[in-house]
Amino acid sequence: MRFSAFGDKFTRHSGIARLMEDMGEGLRTPGAVMLGGGNPAHIPAMDEYFQQLLQQMHDEGTLSGALCNYDGPRGKSTLLASLSTLLRDELGWQIGPENIALTNGSQSAFFYLFNLFAGRCADGSKKRVLFPLAPEYLGYADAGLDEELFVSTRPDIEMLPHGQFKYHVDFENLHITDDTGLICVSRPTNPTGNVITDEELIKLDTLAQQHDIPLLIDNAYGVPFPGIIFSEARPLWNPNIILCMSLSKLGLPGARCGVIIADEKAISAIGNMNGIISLAPGSIGPAIAHEMIVRGDLLRLSETVIKPFYLERVNQTIAIIRRYLSEDRCLIHKPEGAIFLWLWFKDLPISTEILYQRLKKRGVLMVPGHFFFPGLEQAWPHTHQCMRMNYVPDSETIEKGIVILAEEVERAHQG
Repeated sequence: MRFSAFGDKFTRHSGIARLMEDMGEGLRTPGAVMLGGGNPAHIPAMDEYFQQLLQQMHDEGTLSGALCNYDGPRGKSTLLASLSTLLRDELGWQIGPENIALTNGSQSAFFYLFNLFAGRCADGSKKRVLFPLAPEYLGYADAGLDEELFVSTRPDIEMLPHGQFKYHVDFENLHITDDTGLICVSRPTNPTGNVITDEELIKLDTLAQQHDIPLLIDNAYGVPFPGIIFSEARPLWNPNIILCMSLSKLGLPGARCGVIIADEKAISAIGNMNGIISLAPGSIGPAIAHEMIVRGDLLRLSETVIKPFYLERVNQTIAIIRRYLSEDRCLIHKPEGAIFLWLWFKDLPISTEILYQRLKKRGVLMVPGHFFFPGLEQAWPHTHQCMRMNYVPDSETIEKGIVILAEEVERAHQG
């Protein structure tokens, strides 16, 4: 059997495929400590809320309507209307339903957008996606139809008290060139929990507008929903910004619903792509989100249930890490949002890929850092010194994993 060039590219092993394989294997393996995947927490209050809401939707007949009918290629019109009204009223953004399209998860949205604005052009030129700050989400790395679609810039690293650090955009070495077709940044960032400052975001937006290219902001964990963000951060949107949001981190990853907010031309293009590739986005997630907006629950639950849950959990996890791993052994990126901690083993004698393999043999699943630097063109030892861990599991499970992690780190230092 012979595949096309497309087939060869998308069937080879990738970081995101390994992550999902590990997550599936871990969920099937009794006793495995899952600190590697991106599944959000089963927050009891949210699980109960969704069960009650679905029962009410069933009783009212709206659930069967969502299950039994296609939506349009831009997604459920009721959600496009209610969400645009919510964002207009809450944030003052000048948008309407024509500025929103839905996709079958954010991963589909990034695939669409990266290949819409980067790759081979009709005039023979080639455009690329610029990540102004690496590390970035490993799911981006293999989403380009063309090879070498991505380029990224090393960050400035600010050392902070209590064994923490923070990445910043290195604007002096950020080069926007003629082949830059799109700037992309996540806020908060998966894997690090970094939130680029308002000043950094405004500066990126200014640069994008000066070069007449879009700025794509991945807002899967951000404000106004699901609100898993622990620092002060002002939401930003204008017609040159493409904002991607998601229902996954509300607690609905199985609904596979991504949200794109952009100017009408980009949204029209996304609708066309949806129609060709999947006819229409799924309807269940949008129907749930619309009901949450109508009932006034979407922002309320994000602020009063989801954000406090993750803030408490991340503080508990850092306390556990520090019981077993000193600041000399492990630095932690300042946790400003998202559902991960980014660990920097600065003086580790082995790579974190080897550490990952040793942990996996002992039933602990984390993700080695080198997958999170798509488009970094020069070798950098830092990429092999970091690991991402999910802090979603309960404290007992996290402590079990951290004990094994500390043992393997000490073993590596002892040779």
